[in-house]
Amino acid sequence: MDTPIDPITATTAETSALHARFTALRDDLANAVIGQSELIERLLIALLADGHLLVEGAPGLAKTTAVKELAARIEADFSRIQFTPDLLPADLTGTDIWRANEGRFEFQPGPLFHNLLLADEVNRAPPKVQSALLEAMGERQITVGRSTYPLPRLFLVMATQNPIEQEGTYALPEAQLDRFLMHVRVRYPEAGAESRILRLVRERERGGLLQMPPVARMLSQADLFSARAQVLGLHVAPALENYLIELVLASREPARYDAELATRIAWGASPRGSIALERCARARAWLVGRDYATPEDVQAVAPDVLRHRILPSYAATAEGWDGERLVHELLERVPLP
Repeated sequence: MDTPIDPITATTAETSALHARFTALRDDLANAVIGQSELIERLLIALLADGHLLVEGAPGLAKTTAVKELAARIEADFSRIQFTPDLLPADLTGTDIWRANEGRFEFQPGPLFHNLLLADEVNRAPPKVQSALLEAMGERQITVGRSTYPLPRLFLVMATQNPIEQEGTYALPEAQLDRFLMHVRVRYPEAGAESRILRLVRERERGGLLQMPPVARMLSQADLFSARAQVLGLHVAPALENYLIELVLASREPARYDAELATRIAWGASPRGSIALERCARARAWLVGRDYATPEDVQAVAPDVLRHRILPSYAATAEGWDGERLVHELLERVPLP
């Protein structure tokens, strides 16, 4: 494994080379996952900010493909698990196996012990399974019986849910939703991107390929941890910090800005929302090549960071309001620094 770059002693050339590797990774992913540049950016932000993603979108929008292609290009192992109503916590965490010839139990790790985990249709799993996933995401450990096992330092969960079918699903509780760094909504690709998708599929079929061809790993874990350290050292001006805090405070006390908006917000974002907003703004700024964050970075990530943390009132829900619309209303009302 490569030696991490010390963010304090790193030269400008080393920093530029590290950023160039991330740029190449993003561009390569864009060629493999066509028409989903925003999802790719959010995946990279989650890697840099050390958080988890909840991705919502219709079937066939390359949600699974995106995380698989990312895992193929970085020094990380990958696992996918299809969540179903009959899933058990042990199917995620692993379980103790009795070794009769040795007279002892041996722990067999489950898919949670991989670096990147795709939790497909997470809302189809029963509450006990969601609870096991919650501990892993929040505490970076799992508990089996009386034993607790740490998870890898690089650990990212990308959970998907289908917004179309709600039959046979278990809605994620707010406590678990808050564990996700971002809630990303995947849109349909534009016409030009759809045409490129068709060409790519035709080329693969002509070549007799059922899957994407193997690719070289482009990023080591040492590179990733060095980039995370640089993101943490990125400059955030006090005025910008006050701005993002005010956005979160406005979700809790919206009456200070608009009395009517106050009737539409039942619950505001927790301090975890402030932490996530700053971390994602830093990561986005680093990805675009800046050593400082701007209000544009905060506004770009705010919908994904806050839409699942700001709950509309019953009246607002009946009028068609959701968390995303409430976030945009707050962004319009809270003055820029």
